[in-house]
Amino acid sequence: MVSKLRDMRDKSRRVLILGSGPLASTLIEEIESAESPRYPVAGIVDDQVPERGSDDYRRWLGTSDQLGEIVERVDPAFIVVALADRRDRLPLQALLESRVSGIGVEDALDFSERLMGKLAIEAIRPSMLILAKGFRNHGAADVIARGVSVISALVGLVLCAPLLIAIGIAVKLDSRGPMFFVQERAGRNGRPFGLIKFRTMRPAKEARSEWVSDNIDRITRIGYYLRRFRFDELPQLVNVLRGDMNLVGPRPHPVTNQAVFMEKIAYYGLRSTVRPGVTGWAQIRYGYANNLAEETEKMRYDLYYIKNRSLWLDMRIMLMTVATVLFGKGASEVHRRRAPLRPALQWPPARRTALAPTGTDGVPYTS
Repeated sequence: MVSKLRDMRDKSRRVLILGSGPLASTLIEEIESAESPRYPVAGIVDDQVPERGSDDYRRWLGTSDQLGEIVERVDPAFIVVALADRRDRLPLQALLESRVSGIGVEDALDFSERLMGKLAIEAIRPSMLILAKGFRNHGAADVIARGVSVISALVGLVLCAPLLIAIGIAVKLDSRGPMFFVQERAGRNGRPFGLIKFRTMRPAKEARSEWVSDNIDRITRIGYYLRRFRFDELPQLVNVLRGDMNLVGPRPHPVTNQAVFMEKIAYYGLRSTVRPGVTGWAQIRYGYANNLAEETEKMRYDLYYIKNRSLWLDMRIMLMTVATVLFGKGASEVHRRRAPLRPALQWPPARRTALAPTGTDGVPYTS
């Protein structure tokens, strides 16, 4: 009985991929890398026969002029169009017949966005973003988000006052150094501001990069728990009241990284069109980044948030953040993730050293 129900569920979600190449491969990899794939891949339809022995060849079901026959045989719930070049290549009649018969026909980028909660920035053209729905980042939506953030920050500071005092004392007793860590970050429209956090690391004796993975040995005993449960971020409620941040938004990056990310990460400038947040979609879905490739992956989630921003999405992020705080399943540790879809880009040592921030005492340290 359980097996029959599982087969019915899989049939109701079966996906047929029209096209091959990088976009299709990325989509399939994303689907199959999930712990419990929601959409079984029925196969690939493409005019170009994949290389024999490859994964694509094992999934290949035939050419686009055979689509109608393949659909009858496979009976998919969705056909996802992942053709890079669609001029004179789309089997329009077969797709139309599939659509009117109840089979969902969806663009690969839209399907990926809905399924993964992120945008495939490497495959997006500017015109797609210009014509896309969403991007409600001004007017009433922005005023509501700001109002909710200010009220929540005021309530949070009052309720958390005893906890903030206790954490501050613990930080001072645990290790040498200031109670707070203040770092210049890039805010809305690129305006720099001083982000406030409880200090979770010992001051560095030498210049280091800002990646968490390069500073694991400097995390203090109390700092480990503060980062795990995100309590080190609580002082940023003051930043919210100042107008530097909202409760929810893309996490602000150090201004020292701004120029590099603008050059290396597509559409990075769009992050500054909204206020940064104490928590955010990329933060809860991915966590901390430890190299440029991971920052690029986080940008995919940030762009999804900016495009789909709403009060409902903000509430969802806040609930997921509360769960992180309660159960300690945050991204404050360096997690073992599957390899990025693109090879990691490493900065040369000289550049990594140059990016190390300097504290008020002139000693470089990060938090």
